[in-house]
Amino acid sequence: MNHIISKLNLLFCVSILTAALLNTSNFAFAVDIKHSFIVFGGETFVVDGEGKISWQIPKSSRDGWLLPNGNALLAVSKGKEYPGGAVLEITKEGKIVFEFKGTQSEVNTVMPLDNGNIMFTEAGPKPRLIEVSREGKIIVDMPIQAQTKDHHLQTRMARKLPNGNYLIPQLLDKVVREYSPDGKVVWEVKTPNWPFTAIRLPDGNTLINCTLGNLVIEVDPKGQTVWSLSNDDLPGKPINDACGGHRLPNGNTVITSHHAKANETKLIEVNRDKKIVWTYTNSKNASIHHFQILDTNGVAISGKPLR
Repeated sequence: MNHIISKLNLLFCVSILTAALLNTSNFAFAVDIKHSFIVFGGETFVVDGEGKISWQIPKSSRDGWLLPNGNALLAVSKGKEYPGGAVLEITKEGKIVFEFKGTQSEVNTVMPLDNGNIMFTEAGPKPRLIEVSREGKIIVDMPIQAQTKDHHLQTRMARKLPNGNYLIPQLLDKVVREYSPDGKVVWEVKTPNWPFTAIRLPDGNTLINCTLGNLVIEVDPKGQTVWSLSNDDLPGKPINDACGGHRLPNGNTVITSHHAKANETKLIEVNRDKKIVWTYTNSKNASIHHFQILDTNGVAISGKPLR
């Protein structure tokens, strides 16, 4: 009899524990999510779905993309080899098939365009956005209206929009601006902290990561915040310098913690209800500046990445 009661008590405890886990307000690991992705930062590498590094690229980078042809397009950090930073396209064999050397302080962002050109930004005494052809010819040379007292904190992840305009986060100015190709500001929104990524969503809203504020906000076309995420919403306060961001097709948002060190959470994925559904940690001290999610459980991300 006592044996039966013990079994019943065990089953009861297991059921209570299971219910508690399923109802945890901030976690939703109902499915074992696996992503492959490429990271840009102190080290640049591709991670497969099992969490193993499949391609290590010997460059420190600020931004980049894994291209359909398998090459990596990078905004390379400034250093001895590239004092003003650079834009490089590199094959898996390590061959550089495109190079454009920065002419000012640093190159902070890069984007491949549908017409084959490459867009990037330069920080310096004359901050600018540039489009170049594959032959290295400058097609667009647009001044950016940013402060010049701190070149490093001028701009980050600029992106060209489907309407032909450019969306540019301006850190120290605490503003995200949309520029027309002739350099006029046609839309802007002030941010509570330094903006790093600004992602124009299909519905017209803009998703913005605010670095040291450890904050993500989504604003409507009028600049009103319609969704936000901060450490106050998450157990353990895992966001540590919210830099790169990526909105996935399922509506989830992935965020990097740029200041995370070895064995600390470096990427988190949250759903619209602010529940954590996936995390990534590694043993490297190198920071992750930005990233691109490539697939989920072996299924490639469809459409143009929102990042």
